[in-house]
Formats: sequence, structure tokens, C-alpha cells
Amino acid sequence: MIRLVILGSSASVPSVERSLSSVALRHEGGVYLFDCGEGTQRQMMKYKTSYAKVKAIFVTHLHADHVLGIPGLVHTLRMIGRKEPLLVFGPRGTCEYIGGVMLDHGLVDARDVDENFCFKGDGFTVRAFPVEHGLDAYGYVFEEDEKRNFDKKKAEALGIKGRMFGELQKNGEMKVKEKKIMLEDVTVPKKGKKIVYTGDTLPCKGVELASKGADILIHDATFGEEMKEEAKLKLHSTATEAANTAKKAGVKKLILTHISNRYKEARALEEQARKIFKNSDVARDGMEILV
Repeated sequence: MIRLVILGSSASVPSVERSLSSVALRHEGGVYLFDCGEGTQRQMMKYKTSYAKVKAIFVTHLHADHVLGIPGLVHTLRMIGRKEPLLVFGPRGTCEYIGGVMLDHGLVDARDVDENFCFKGDGFTVRAFPVEHGLDAYGYVFEEDEKRNFDKKKAEALGIKGRMFGELQKNGEMKVKEKKIMLEDVTVPKKGKKIVYTGDTLPCKGVELASKGADILIHDATFGEEMKEEAKLKLHSTATEAANTAKKAGVKKLILTHISNRYKEARALEEQARKIFKNSDVARDGMEILV
């Protein structure tokens, strides 16, 4: 199971209720951050997400509200004796940024990415796709590897039972009464979970294509529809535009984030989105989603 925690859901500057952009994804014991705004490590403590288990940070773009939490997190990891390199991936300039803010950054393995970027983790991949925010900016697709579920009736008919299931799962094949049984013979494919995080962006075709069939789409929704022109001017999306993208992409659930501080009560954004895509929620700090 994947555990998503919204660590920060505010746009540009923090508020009492909302910290700056960051989403934590917990998968098989590892934690992966998507953006790391100022105060992220404190949010992780507050919402019981281990900063010591962070394997990698995927940065969408280099605006301050998405990266200022990295130096503090690295300092803390160094203080607790971290030896494992912290991977930091981001658009062109990420390596330069890390070098500029951390004179001693031997703990960090920073790498610039492009639209062909693909990180292979333990049982999953993370891919980058370009978004429209006026500079090098990317969204990310986290997708589990395809799994296989046993067809119990078919397996038992071939004499597979008990511990034999585990042996076949591990080895991919086995002999039963001199007959060779392949894992594919008694299983059916099951698509892995897919989660998409856009970072800051105008509504664009790239997000729609990357989000096809996603279980969760976490989308920029800085403004309400009444501020559509300002959203366009500042290269952000409205809640309505995010909902339209979710609908076209056929996602299962939409999370609206990067909320402007002008919306002290964000229910209006949620209502606007739900008129188009019913399964829409506004992110709040500490929101937990199990996928």
C-alpha cells in the first residue's frame, strides 16, 4: 500500500494553516518527497513521516517555495549520522542550486533531469514530464511495476497449494508431478498504482497525457475560476481547469493543491472542481491518502 501525506499545500508563502509545497510518498519502507518547501522537515515530524527514511526528492522547479526546505533537511540528516546519499532530482540548475546553498554537500547526490528522465526504484518508476510554468519545470509520474495475482482455482487444479504459492512467486516456475508450471500460467496481471504530481503549471496537454488512468492526480489549483485571467498571467491553474484535466485524463481522484492565501476557506475551490469532476478534494496539510 502507498501512503501519501500532504506536507504543504500553500502557494508562494506559508500561512498559519498551510505550509509550503511538499508531498511525501511512502512505499515499501522508503519515503520519497515531491518538492521540499521551507519547513518540510518539521511537517514530517508533525505528521509522523520519517525524514530519516527519505530516499529521494523530486523537485518540480526551482522557485524558492519548492526548494528552501532541502538545506535544513540535509543538515538534520547529517546531524543524525546519515551515510546513505540523498538523491535530489530536479530541472536544469538543480545541481548548481545544491552546490550554492550547501558548501559541504557530500551527503547529496543531485542530478538535473529532462523530459526523458526515468528513475527506477524498488518496484516502481518515477518519470518526469514537462509542464508550463515559464521556466524549466516538470511534473512527475510515480507508477508501481505491474504485479500478478494468483488465479487460485487454476493453481489448485494444477496441484499448487500451501507454500508452493510462495515458491512459484519467488522462482517464476516450478515442477508439479513432472509438469513444468510457469507463474504466468496461474496468474493474471494487475496494473500497479499510478500517482501524478504536477507542481506549478498552467493547464496543459502534457499533464493530461501523463495522468491518463492515474489513481491520484495532485494538481495546481492556486485560484478560483473568478481569477482565471490572473491564473493565466501567473502561469497557474484554477480549480475548474484542474478538474477539466482530471476528467479528460480519466483519473480516479483529484487533489487540489498550491492554494492561494486569499482563500481562507477553500471550500469554494472544491465546489467549483466538483461541478466538473465529482471526486475532487482540496489538499490540507496533514491530509493522508492510502492508495
